Amino acid sequence: MTRFVRSTPVPPRPRPPRPGGAFGWLRENLLSGWGNALTTLVILALLAWLVPPVLRFLVVDAVWTGTSGEACRPEVAGRPVGACWAFVADKIGYLVYGSYPVGERWRVNLVFALAALGAGWMLWLDAPRRGLGAVLVFAVLPVVGFVLLAGAPRLGLGSVPTGLWGGMLVTFVVALTGIVAALPLGILLALGRRSRLPVLRYACIGFIEFWRGVPLITVLFMANVMLPLFLPGDLTVDRLVRPLVGIALFASAYMAEVVRGGLQAIPDGQSQAAAALGLTRVQTLRHVVLPQALKVVVPGIVNTLIGLFKDTTLVSIVGIADFIRVLESARADPRWSAPMVPLTAYVFAGLFYFAFCFLMARYAGFIERRLAAGDRAR
Repeated sequence: MTRFVRSTPVPPRPRPPRPGGAFGWLRENLLSGWGNALTTLVILALLAWLVPPVLRFLVVDAVWTGTSGEACRPEVAGRPVGACWAFVADKIGYLVYGSYPVGERWRVNLVFALAALGAGWMLWLDAPRRGLGAVLVFAVLPVVGFVLLAGAPRLGLGSVPTGLWGGMLVTFVVALTGIVAALPLGILLALGRRSRLPVLRYACIGFIEFWRGVPLITVLFMANVMLPLFLPGDLTVDRLVRPLVGIALFASAYMAEVVRGGLQAIPDGQSQAAAALGLTRVQTLRHVVLPQALKVVVPGIVNTLIGLFKDTTLVSIVGIADFIRVLESARADPRWSAPMVPLTAYVFAGLFYFAFCFLMARYAGFIERRLAAGDRAR
């Protein structure tokens, strides 16, 4: 009996065509049963009811040019008026930089560029030497960014007090500070809560439970109003730094619980196997436990970061000129008194926050699919 073993792999074949084409896909995914078909029809009816007026307001009937609110009044335009994007175009510099000096705004742009470079470098999974991106984001950017924004007379950069910072600049500063501080502090607190040392464990538990049990608005009021009362008369802390510290500590407590959930999901056999191979506790945490734990809690980490980004709006309550507070100030300009200006301002704010939160959520989904593909490959 002759046997033959192929010595070369079979060339890949194209995917077989989907049965029924586009109609087959519709029948399989959207009309597979009465319940599915009814749900599809209801959603299509809602979209047909909502999408046309939204498009008319945002695009078709929108006013794109103008120098005052008169351009956004129906009696002046002679037609129905939608979103007053002329207001946003006129105020965009104030919305981005606040009262930051116009001649020094290149420093803000440079900080934005460095943040984008570091984030892109670190988040690009196939980038060479991604560790340098992490160093840029977590170590270099905070120092260089503060020097550029606040100024350094010895370096030829004029001082710009934080009271002049505002708009998207302050929102990004608060969000990035919280994000950069929350993840490493959260990991350390989660590891400390699982420590075998009672003093360290109970100290971490007390820290986490305290900050999780206090509303963020209370933290901000304490940082901005009450903290100066407990400091010596000759010692002051910048009014922007106070809420930054409070938000960082608050977010780290929530991040610690997310990371702790991932650590508890890793079976003890992983640590025991690493110990049997001769790895120390630090090596086990770094190379075995933490990579698996953080992979498990990617959705929770991103959810915490998204919540932190949206919670930056609360700093406006304690007098910090963040994006929402600057938007309210711009909306109160009597030159732009028109019926659609307030609604346009809030729509623009919603689109701004939605865009960044959506991008973070999509990147998290990409990471999950990438990690899942790696698990299947193994």
